[in-house]
Amino acid sequence: MSDFPIDNPFLESLGVRLTQWRDGYAELLMTIDASKLNRQGVLQGGAIATLLDAAAGYAGLYAPAGEPERHGFTLSLTTNYLDKGLGTSVTAKGFLERSGRSIFFSRAEAWVDGKLLIASAQGTFKYAKTA
Repeated sequence: MSDFPIDNPFLESLGVRLTQWRDGYAELLMTIDASKLNRQGVLQGGAIATLLDAAAGYAGLYAPAGEPERHGFTLSLTTNYLDKGLGTSVTAKGFLERSGRSIFFSRAEAWVDGKLLIASAQGTFKYAKTA
C-alpha cells in the first residue's frame, strides 16, 4: 500500500509519511534519527507533539476520492507524555471523536516501534473555509 499525499511542507521536512487515512482515522510515521533527538538523546517532545497534532487533525479531514479536499487548524491541543522516545520510528494514530459543522474533536496516540505508547493527546480543531 502506498502512502497518501501529506501536502504539508513542514511535516515533509521532518520525513513524516501519511501511511493510513480513512474516515475518522489517520496514521503518520516518522523515523527517529539524530536530528529529532533532545539533549538526553531521546525523541524531542516538540517532534512528538507535532506528530500527535497532525494525526489528530488529519483524522478529521479525510475526504473520499472525488470530494473536495478538507483543511483545518488546531484550536487547542493537550499532550501527555508517558515514556521516553527510544527506538527507530514513531507512529501517531489519530481518531476522530466527534465533528460538527465547523469544529471537530480528535485524539491521538504516539507509539515507538509499534509497541511502546509514549504520548497521547486530545484536541479541538476548526475546519478552514475554502475559497
